[in-house]
Amino acid sequence: MLNTSATNFRKNLFAMLGTTIKYNEPINISTKDGNAVVLSQEDYDGLMATVELSADPQMKQKIVDGLHTGLDDCVPEDEVAW
Repeated sequence: MLNTSATNFRKNLFAMLGTTIKYNEPINISTKDGNAVVLSQEDYDGLMATVELSADPQMKQKIVDGLHTGLDDCVPEDEVAW
């Protein structure tokens, strides 16, 4: 994560936004009143999808169950019909 001041962010706005968009590099902007974080749309969408999945108790349980599934119990990748 890139850390910068609001003044520096303002001076380098387009370059910093370009880095965030191209490389998904979040920017932590510090001000005297607190901090703000700038994320790429891709990172934001991923976070929102995670929040939505976590809010669904059945989906959350499926994810937890999957984490506890041994590799021997999984279907080999070459047998998966994509």
